[in-house]
Amino acid sequence: MTLLPSKDLILEACTGVIHEPHPILLAAYELASLHEARASAASGGLGEIDGCRARLVHEIDRWMAGATPNPAAAAFLHTETIGTVVDRLAELSVAAHAALRPEVTDLELHEAWHRLAELTIGYTDLAFEVSTGRRRLPERSNR
Repeated sequence: MTLLPSKDLILEACTGVIHEPHPILLAAYELASLHEARASAASGGLGEIDGCRARLVHEIDRWMAGATPNPAAAAFLHTETIGTVVDRLAELSVAAHAALRPEVTDLELHEAWHRLAELTIGYTDLAFEVSTGRRRLPERSNR
């Protein structure tokens, strides 16, 4: 496996299928589970769920900081960390699968899957650029 798992492996992890115990895949599965829980949680439980999500995003970002090559001096800065992008992939994956319910309109179904598809393309580009040192990520505090 390359440094960063493919979009397909991340999407499979979001549905509970994990082929390798890669830290990002394990976190993607947990993040998707948290987004599913968030969708049905009472407003009082959202803080705890979001706190768990923030911890997982931070763990991905900390792993990335130690696993990625130093970016080139002229590398452009991306606006989000890999952890944030994986969290959004998990959120949109859960939403797309939820849109398969019969009561969802065709337009809503199309929009949910289109948003997910666009983000997977962005993730693929970002993963390649980070892996080759062409893109740098925002620095995160070690808190």
